[in-house]
Amino acid sequence: MELWDVYDINRNKTDRTWVRGEELQPGDNHLVIHVCIFNSNGDMLIQQRQPFKEGWPNMWDLTVGGSAIAGDTSQTAAQRELYEEIGLKLDFQQIRPHLTINFEKGFDDIYLIEKNVQLHMLTLQYEEVQNVKWASKGEILTMIKNGEFIPYYESLIQLLFDGRKQRGSIQGQ
Repeated sequence: MELWDVYDINRNKTDRTWVRGEELQPGDNHLVIHVCIFNSNGDMLIQQRQPFKEGWPNMWDLTVGGSAIAGDTSQTAAQRELYEEIGLKLDFQQIRPHLTINFEKGFDDIYLIEKNVQLHMLTLQYEEVQNVKWASKGEILTMIKNGEFIPYYESLIQLLFDGRKQRGSIQGQ
């Protein structure tokens, strides 16, 4: 059983938790994170979800993403998800998300990081990820149109690529 912290509309943690899979009460929110890794060529590291994964099976997605569990901050959730899903260790403790997107039941913090990663050095989490690769903005937009990539808004993909070198993004070692 996975527990998530419950937040109010102003992103303040309440003293309550929520069991994943149960319906949130009106006014309750939860925290989600996404980490987008870009290489020095401007390509994004993307992952393909497992065929047995609930929600978007076999689809390609951003580098990593997931919900914060009870006790997580945005940073600890980003650090944990990045390590769990693809085996990449980065310290997020002094990093704020590049942007936050509010959705109906919560907040999605998005981190934009430039780091040259060797794909053969990654350890993919079997339960989540079947494959990873580098892709350009054009390739991702084509994959969305072809139904191979989770159908994010084209403008969001554009924003992620445009924002990767702007204030708020970090340069990996």
